[in-house]
Amino acid sequence: MNILFILIGVSLFAALIFLAMFIWAVKTGQYDDNYTPSVRILFDEEDVETKN
Repeated sequence: MNILFILIGVSLFAALIFLAMFIWAVKTGQYDDNYTPSVRILFDEEDVETKN
């Protein structure tokens, strides 16, 4: 029975660590999109007319 209390405590501790890491990652901008702005210049938004 004691092992259940230990396992519950360890799992709660691990869950709190993962929650803290997730909150830290969101606040420091780890999920910001850095790829899209670099390739946005490759796509034309206006229709380009070709000269014949």
